[in-house]
Amino acid sequence: MTKIHPSAVVHKDAKIGEDVTIGPNCVIGNGVEIGSGTVLDSGVVIEKNVKVGENNRFFSNSVIGAWPQMLGLADESKVGGLVIGNDNVLHEQVTIHSSMHSDRSTIIGNENFLMVGAHIGHDCILEDKIVMSNCVQVSGHCKIERGVWLSGMVGLHQFVTLGKWCFVAGLAGLNKDIPPFLTVSGHYPPVVRGVNKRGMQRAGLSEEEQERVFEAYRKLYRQSGTLLENAHALAKKGGLDEHVEAIVESIIRSSEHQYGRYLETMRQR
Repeated sequence: MTKIHPSAVVHKDAKIGEDVTIGPNCVIGNGVEIGSGTVLDSGVVIEKNVKVGENNRFFSNSVIGAWPQMLGLADESKVGGLVIGNDNVLHEQVTIHSSMHSDRSTIIGNENFLMVGAHIGHDCILEDKIVMSNCVQVSGHCKIERGVWLSGMVGLHQFVTLGKWCFVAGLAGLNKDIPPFLTVSGHYPPVVRGVNKRGMQRAGLSEEEQERVFEAYRKLYRQSGTLLENAHALAKKGGLDEHVEAIVESIIRSSEHQYGRYLETMRQR
C-alpha cells in the first residue's frame, strides 16, 4: 500500500505507483512518475518531468531533476527531463539535474549506488552498477559506463567518458576519457596506474579474459611508442578479445578530440 506523509506536497498530476513511501516534507512536481516499491525519506524533492522506476531508495534531502546549472536560463525557459531506472540507492543530499534540451533527458540506469553529496550534471548518462562515493562531482554531458567505481571527491570535466568497470582513486580530477577496466588517479592530467582486477572479477571475466586485459595493458602503457601508436598496432593485429577491443577503441576514439574527450566531438550535433 502506498504511504504519503501528510506534510508531503504531491502534484495532482504526478503518477505514484503501488507500495511507494513518500516521507515528511517531500515535494513531488508536475508530470513526475514514481514506480512501485520506491521509498523517499524526509525532505526529498523530485522536480517536474522526472520518471523514476521501481524499488529505488532516496535518502533525506536529495534533490532530483532540478534545472541545469547554466547561465541565461529564465523562468520561461524550457528544459528537458530525467529518467531513472530501477533498484538505485541515492543517499543524503544527492543532486541530479535534468537535460538542458527540451526534447532530451539525463539518464540514470539500474542498481547504482550514489553516496552522500554526489552531483550528476545535466545530460549525463549513467549505465548500471556504478558506485559513486561521497561528494563526487560530475559535470554535464558525461557518460559513465557499467560498473565504474569512483572514490571520494572525484571531479569530472564536461563530456568525459569513463569506460566500464574502471576505478577512479579519491580526489582525482578527470579531464579526459578513461578506457575500460583500468585504474586512474591524479588530476590535470590524471594518470592510468594499472588494471582494475577487482572490477574485472565483479564483471565476471574469466582468468583467461583477465590475463588478456593485463597483456593488452602492458603493450599499451608499458612499452615504447605513444599510447595511440600502440593502440593502432593492437587494432591492426585483429582477433582481439571483446574486452581488449573495448580498451583499444576507447583510446582511438578519445584521440579524435584534442583534449581526449570523444563526446566533445559531437558537441555541435
